[in-house]
Amino acid sequence: MQDKSSVFYPQFLDFMVKSGALLFGDFTLKSGRKSPYFINTGEYKTGAQLARLGEFYARLIQNSVCEEPRSVDYSFSDEEKEDINEKLRNKFNVLFGPAYKGIPLVTAASAELSLQGIDFNISFDRKERKDHGDGGYILGYMPQDGDRIAIVEDVTTAGTSIRETTQLLSELGINAKIVALYISVDRMERGTGELSAIDQLKSELGIEVYSIATAEQIVEYLVNTPSNCTPIESSEVYAENIRKYLDEYGVRHTI
Repeated sequence: MQDKSSVFYPQFLDFMVKSGALLFGDFTLKSGRKSPYFINTGEYKTGAQLARLGEFYARLIQNSVCEEPRSVDYSFSDEEKEDINEKLRNKFNVLFGPAYKGIPLVTAASAELSLQGIDFNISFDRKERKDHGDGGYILGYMPQDGDRIAIVEDVTTAGTSIRETTQLLSELGINAKIVALYISVDRMERGTGELSAIDQLKSELGIEVYSIATAEQIVEYLVNTPSNCTPIESSEVYAENIRKYLDEYGVRHTI
């Protein structure tokens, strides 16, 4: 995992809590695991929330090519923007949002990046193919041979959406490469083997992965909630539950 987010993760977690997108309790994940916390980006419901979300993702994307990561509210100079945008163009030329939750995320991120002077092609897929109208699985920009794609997603527990996107491109005969993945939270969990799910993705697909926050940072946030952030009742209990969960399912990245 590329650590490019630590300068602003408390702001982001506070934003998630206030938006109802970061929940604590008892949840069953798609993997079947019982989790003490849950990320639900479907809870972003207003234009203001999506605009702010776009700022967080855009800054994560910008920080992925910066020598010194910057806070989400830091204003880059024109020279800094020019340098960052050139590096991003060299890194990828397409932003892809896997259906369904990746669609508003990639839209918000790309809109904010356009305000920072760089305009990417954006693509997203359908879960089911239509037999009328335009048909097909991909909306927006249709990836081409030689494209370099960055995926914008909410979380990655098993890497299912990334593998599905890779398979979809293969089935469509598109020789494009997924080079990066940008996510809200790295749950720091094992994949199907001993490696973390993210290390599996990096090993199998050769992609770089960046997160705005990690499971360990959620624990830190709960234990030491900044004074300018929303207090969370029973935060110590939630922190301990997540520690226990990570003891059972968690694994540190080694790649």
